[in-house]
Amino acid sequence: MIDSELKKLVYVYLVRYAEEQQDLALLSISTFQRALKDPNQLIRASALRVLSSIRVPIIVPIMMLAIKEAATDLSPYVRKTAAHAIQKLYSLDPDQKEHLIEVIEKLLKDKSTLVAGSVVMAFEEVCPDRIDLIHKNYRKLCNLLVDVEEWGQVVIIHMLTRYARTQFVSPWREDAVFDENSEKAFYDSEEERRVDQSKPYIMDPDHRLLLRNTKPLLQSRNTAVVMAVSQLYWHLAPKHELSIITKSLVRLLRSHREVQYIVLQNIATMSIQRKGMFEPFMKSFYVRSTDATHIKTLKLEILTNLANEASISTILREFQTYVKSQDKAFAAATIQAIGCCATNISEVTDTCLNGLVLLLSNRDETVVAESVVVIKKLLQTQPSQHSDIIKHMAKLFDNITVPMARASILWLMGEYCEHVPKIAPDVLRKMAKTFTDEEDIVKLQIVNLAAKLYLTNSKQTKLLTQYILNLGKYDQNYDIRDRTRFIRQLIVPNEKSGALSKYARRILMAPKPAPVLQSAFKDRDRFQLGTLSHTLNSQASGYLELSDWPAVAPDQSVRNVEVVEPVKEAGAPALSKSKPAKSNEKFYSDSEEEEEEEEEGSNSEDSSSSSEESVSESESKENSDDSNKSSSSQSEKSSSESDSEKKKKTLKNKKLQQQKPDSKDRKQKNGNAVKVESRSESESGSESSSSESSSESGSELDSDSDSGTDQKKNTKPKPVQSKPVIKVEKKEVSLLDLDDFSPAPVTTPKSSILSPNLLSDLQGLLISPTASALQASSPVFVPETSHELLHRMTGKGLSAQYRFTRQPCIYGNSMVSLQLTLSNSTDQALENIHISEKSSTGQNIHRFNAIERLEPQASVTVSMGVDFNDSTQAANFQLCTKEDEFSVSIQPAVGELLLPITMSEADFTKEQGKLVGMNESSATITMMPENVSSQSVNRKVVSVANLGVIPSGQENIYRFAGKTVSSGSLVLVSVALKDPDAVITINTEKTVMGSMLLRQVKTALTNSGP
Repeated sequence: MIDSELKKLVYVYLVRYAEEQQDLALLSISTFQRALKDPNQLIRASALRVLSSIRVPIIVPIMMLAIKEAATDLSPYVRKTAAHAIQKLYSLDPDQKEHLIEVIEKLLKDKSTLVAGSVVMAFEEVCPDRIDLIHKNYRKLCNLLVDVEEWGQVVIIHMLTRYARTQFVSPWREDAVFDENSEKAFYDSEEERRVDQSKPYIMDPDHRLLLRNTKPLLQSRNTAVVMAVSQLYWHLAPKHELSIITKSLVRLLRSHREVQYIVLQNIATMSIQRKGMFEPFMKSFYVRSTDATHIKTLKLEILTNLANEASISTILREFQTYVKSQDKAFAAATIQAIGCCATNISEVTDTCLNGLVLLLSNRDETVVAESVVVIKKLLQTQPSQHSDIIKHMAKLFDNITVPMARASILWLMGEYCEHVPKIAPDVLRKMAKTFTDEEDIVKLQIVNLAAKLYLTNSKQTKLLTQYILNLGKYDQNYDIRDRTRFIRQLIVPNEKSGALSKYARRILMAPKPAPVLQSAFKDRDRFQLGTLSHTLNSQASGYLELSDWPAVAPDQSVRNVEVVEPVKEAGAPALSKSKPAKSNEKFYSDSEEEEEEEEEGSNSEDSSSSSEESVSESESKENSDDSNKSSSSQSEKSSSESDSEKKKKTLKNKKLQQQKPDSKDRKQKNGNAVKVESRSESESGSESSSSESSSESGSELDSDSDSGTDQKKNTKPKPVQSKPVIKVEKKEVSLLDLDDFSPAPVTTPKSSILSPNLLSDLQGLLISPTASALQASSPVFVPETSHELLHRMTGKGLSAQYRFTRQPCIYGNSMVSLQLTLSNSTDQALENIHISEKSSTGQNIHRFNAIERLEPQASVTVSMGVDFNDSTQAANFQLCTKEDEFSVSIQPAVGELLLPITMSEADFTKEQGKLVGMNESSATITMMPENVSSQSVNRKVVSVANLGVIPSGQENIYRFAGKTVSSGSLVLVSVALKDPDAVITINTEKTVMGSMLLRQVKTALTNSGP
């Protein structure tokens, strides 16, 4: 056996190269299909995980089938893997959406905490808009939330946040009444008067359930869970309950810087709307010397948002320290923060301005430039009082080199030139000298300053303005040239300028509104907190918007799992007599509750099958009641109901079999009670192990009792059998007794081709006309070709060849028979030739008896058997002599894994009709003229595959049938000639084998020659 670590590496290699080498990847599919049936849950899950990761479109049907089977697996770990596979299949083939939604709907009903997170993730990926799938599972998800694994909690919380915004009304209304935190206030006289005057908002119990069940998760060790609960409270909780998330968020600031960054971004958004939440923890947002720049900037943002009259002095002292930081970007951000504080709190505006003016003499030009820009914005609020600051900035102008800072000073000079009438013209004179060397942003402000001074002080600045306008007229930048021409026409009156020049002063000197310094996080709350879109401040791919609260709450009864069933009982009492027993006793078993929901939705349910199910259910419930020591009255009720159902069941069986002989009737009476009890016990056992398996067995019994409907799902062999067959197993009735049954009530078990051995066994028992239809036959053609197993050079004189005999193997029904020819080409005898007991692959190999002595130049022929498990994977083993070991491998062609069978044409057509859809492979080819004859077609097909020829009544259609050696699955091949083309159709449950066989048959029929 391959060791598990090596197998994992093989899986990784396979997933990596599957898309590039699809044909080779297909060879491994049968191995995974076999592993999906393994008794070990880890192997089943691993096989499904790798199968779903192989991105080859041709295996989509196989993946779909595997996911559906895994979704009903008894192991929650396998069901969890199935939920993960849903997303992979959806990304590979979105057209499978409807089928996948059916699987998601089934998995959402799963009560395992292991599955919950994964299936909600699949729901979010495949059909996030199908809110109706969540209604019935909402309360269950809320209650399971605490026990779900951490990443599953994150996904479920985000999904429930979106769900709650569509199903509950806003708790942020002023007239809200809250059941938990406002109980005492509710009874206050003032509160009572308010309730009497208008109908207040009262929180929906389901809304409260979600808040109550997520609250403990604020203590989680996983930061993503804490963040998810915090955003849920932010978007769903009443405003007075938000304070409970504050401590948890502050606690996360002790984590890694990546976590700090996300948490601080969310806190920054929250602190804009609700400062009071984080004010008690202000010191937690003080900047540390070890913080990264992006963390420091976010803390600054939060401190600015939290600043108020009481805390501003403390915050400004902190800011003074930050300005001296060696991190220039952080120092510049601090100056911006000081400006925001000065704007928001008028009491400290002057203090901030004076502090910023002192920074103008700082050695660092980045600090100076940022200070100038912020001062410019602050001065716009009250310019008349600060002419001294403008004069001070003019004196520092020559030392400031940052273009943005120079442009800001020039704008201030022009805007408030009337407050500094002596300094502004002198600044313009200096600017005229350096105009050609300035940056474009500075040049534009020089032109503006010249125009404003021309309008207010034309005596001193007329010539300077004309000079600057002439310079601008020939500037390289077209923006400056356009601005210059516009200004000239606006301020210098002439014949062409028209009426606009009259309003030049009003246009240029109009009062400008002061800029609003606001947080960069002000509008980020339009995105859901904790999402990538919120972090990037733009909508990311896959983002699902939170809807607005509905004005009127939708019907809350859609979440009531119990309310639906009594309505159905009242509407259809005659169709299902057993339903009252179910609804009364549902209280005792959660697993049965789910079963009943599934049965309610089943369309194949009829009165007899429902009655039988209710008998077994009530008995199993009665047993569980006794073991749990429930109240005696309920137990008596359960037993009385089950007794009455037993009587109905007995009467029904008598009625069904009234045409049978007396001896049979006696057996029926004697065995009936035993049979019902044994059935109920087996169903009870399956219910206790898994509610899903219970519902499956229920639906199986339904389809058996209804002779007109086919079985809807592939099921296990035992419960599929119809009533007479069960009795044969229980009572060991001879086959002759079965002839007494009338054909009406006996239904042939409609087993799927997944278990053809069972099908043939059951048909044999029922002695139906088709009992002997599927019979093994001798091979039509046996190839004489031998394949080299061991070359004489490699084998040190020992050579070996093998060939497929195409006969049933005498060593085992599931083995392929091989003939091995061993030759000794040396001068000495070889001793003890045998196969080592250690084989490197998982195939079961029947070894030939050891050859004690092989003489020189002699040969010997031996037979052996290999169980290839319906796979073309090579069987590797060690061929040994007394002294040496040689690694050899046998690679089977897909056609050698079959055994021929015979059947009638009608049976062929019937079985072919069962194997359609994903079980059918077909191709159209152009035949060579010499291959069109019936002998040629038959010869070529049977040379490729070990199949039996089926007699055909139609001239141009050739049919072949066989079964796989290992599992006995049917393989049906038909070739329909339509001159000059031929359509090859292969029907088999083994889809990979079918596609490989199709390729080989195509090659054989298109090649010329024998």
